Amino acid sequence: MEATLMDLAAMVGGNLNGDPEKLIFNTASFEMATEDDITYAAGASYLKKINECSAGAVIVPLGTVIDGVNTIDAASPEGAFAKVKMFFHKPESMAREINESAYIGLNLIFGSEVAIGPFAVIADNVTIGDRVSIFPGAYIGDNVVIGDDAVIYPNVTIGQNCIIGKRVSIHAGTVIGSDGFGYTQDEGKTIKIPHTGIVHIEDDVEIGALNTVDRAVHDKTLIKQGVKTDNMVHIAHNVIVGERTLIMAHAGISGSVEIGTDSIIGGQSGVVDHVKIGDMVYIAPRTAVVKSVETGESVGGTPALPYKLALKVIAAIPKLPGALKRLASLEKKVEAFINSQTQDKEK
Repeated sequence: MEATLMDLAAMVGGNLNGDPEKLIFNTASFEMATEDDITYAAGASYLKKINECSAGAVIVPLGTVIDGVNTIDAASPEGAFAKVKMFFHKPESMAREINESAYIGLNLIFGSEVAIGPFAVIADNVTIGDRVSIFPGAYIGDNVVIGDDAVIYPNVTIGQNCIIGKRVSIHAGTVIGSDGFGYTQDEGKTIKIPHTGIVHIEDDVEIGALNTVDRAVHDKTLIKQGVKTDNMVHIAHNVIVGERTLIMAHAGISGSVEIGTDSIIGGQSGVVDHVKIGDMVYIAPRTAVVKSVETGESVGGTPALPYKLALKVIAAIPKLPGALKRLASLEKKVEAFINSQTQDKEK
């Protein structure tokens, strides 16, 4: 595949400074790019060494012009590079057919150009939109609805009655609609609470590999439009995740949490049940959120503190052994002084 710089500039809405007919065949990193590749300058440090780069063209920040280098300037060089990369590297695709080894249940309703791979299982009363891809080994339960252009990767499980929106990607090994972790005590026994709700994933969501999204006790666990989750994320029953929120690897969201729009939850963070996280909240990696977080706040630490305070606390921890040693020394000196004063008075 190839494209001229003029075509690539038009694709990303950028301004070309250089040879419009220059052919580009691939994308590459700044350090490894060759004359046939396009790359991008992520920041000022890369711009300083741009003449050392061997790329055929470089995507640079808006308004940047560098003599002797083919450049495309864009408001977001990384975003523009992502668009170019998608042009040269198409997602994994399948033949637009239902493989003969797939199991198809009763009353399947499906649109045009649907692809269902080998050994996938489609249960009863499933509805599948146009151009949906279901990769080998996936399981789609009874009454599931999947919207247009969704991609369900290998060994994904989608439990009964769940709803998957348009242009949703669910990566390998993820389970959507598993039972939530809900139990009660009755006469000294632990009794399971049936989870009879669903998971509803809205449009343009991407769920990473090996996620688990639990179905609700009642009603639904809701993942709203544009949410992106990393690999190995757990979202418990009745959670609501707001539009465009990002959740990083190993994060765990407990039951009935409400998360606002455009928030970021760092890797290995945990959120206790029934708290509310506002819009545009930043939760640093490895944070334990034990109470609600207001819109616009940034928090970190265990338990969560305002982010700047958390950084000071973390920075102070290595100093504690020395401080305790000095404190013990001071205590001995104070005790000795008090004893000497007492003895003087007794004399």
